[in-house]
Amino acid sequence: MSQDDRCASLAARVAAVVREDVRGMVAYPVADSEGFVKLDLMENPFSLPEDLRTELARRMSALAVNRYPAPRPARLLSAIRRAMQVPDSAQLLLGNGSDELISIIAWACARPGARVLSVAPSFVMYEASARLAGMDFTAVPLRADFSLDLEALLAAIREHAPQVIYLAYPNNPTGTLYPRADLESVLQAAPGIVVVDEAYQPFALDSFMSAAGRIDNLVVMRTVSKSGMAGARLGYLAAKPEWIEQFDKVRPPFNVNVFTQCYAEFVLEHQDVLDRQAAVLRTGRTELAHALAALPGVSVFPSAGNFLLFRIESSDPNAAQRVFEGLKQQKVLIKNLSRAHPLLANCLRVTVSFPEENAAFLAALTASLPGGPRAALIES
Repeated sequence: MSQDDRCASLAARVAAVVREDVRGMVAYPVADSEGFVKLDLMENPFSLPEDLRTELARRMSALAVNRYPAPRPARLLSAIRRAMQVPDSAQLLLGNGSDELISIIAWACARPGARVLSVAPSFVMYEASARLAGMDFTAVPLRADFSLDLEALLAAIREHAPQVIYLAYPNNPTGTLYPRADLESVLQAAPGIVVVDEAYQPFALDSFMSAAGRIDNLVVMRTVSKSGMAGARLGYLAAKPEWIEQFDKVRPPFNVNVFTQCYAEFVLEHQDVLDRQAAVLRTGRTELAHALAALPGVSVFPSAGNFLLFRIESSDPNAAQRVFEGLKQQKVLIKNLSRAHPLLANCLRVTVSFPEENAAFLAALTASLPGGPRAALIES
């Protein structure tokens, strides 16, 4: 058999085994950031102070890595409950990042005709997990200014009676913090659960956590990624025990490894360090937003996250792509969202970082804007 025949045979076998919809998908894109000022994934740029890193290393060296991790680690759950002010009436479920928790909800709720509802643009994993689980998915477009179209959302709830509704609070990638009253209206109208995704809560300073054990259909989801532990991969749900009991049945056994458990438990003992870092980033967000708004041809949107969404105001539909390439040439990596959704035309998103990295980004952006020296090189 020739090499061409073997390739054709393998392709046919893959087509016969792998779902057609999966073969048509694109893997979640993560850019190579080696050597770049990395401002694309909303990470906290701070590391732990040296004395804490030394103590953390000591604790990790004593871990029983030859043993499976505890499926419901009592000390970590207590640390989360204490640090995040989880009410006693709510129970917690841990996941390998919030991505796994989104999948767990889909596995638990998928049944013939089941539907997930969200808004668009928003976090892509809501739709991806729903469709992989065989659920229908509906997205209600945001308004042009990325505010919530409450009337359209309530109409979609009445029409589709979704089992699961996701609302990111604040939203990613827009940074919008919807009015609390709007989310309360959704909770009252929803026939199933409403998952309020509070991944960026340290920067929003508002939360539904206090109601997690009080409102029957409320599920609060968070991650420690944005507060400085992205590499640890830990997410958690807080909800009434009746929901957590069901979701826990489809949770993969031993899904949170001992290193993550140790790391998160230790860092949550020093929540004051994370709080100070978040405060610095909130100040930086305000300063960076003012600087962006002062640039010609740039519109910046309000954000309650640790990132800013901004638009290159141009009749050229490829203006944002050109600016993105100009930044990359200067070793600054941000997120190009200009083709992610029609409402995001010519939009880019940048993570708020140290003052030095924010300054490097602004200098590179200024050079890459239409009419700037870097833009001229790209166009030529």
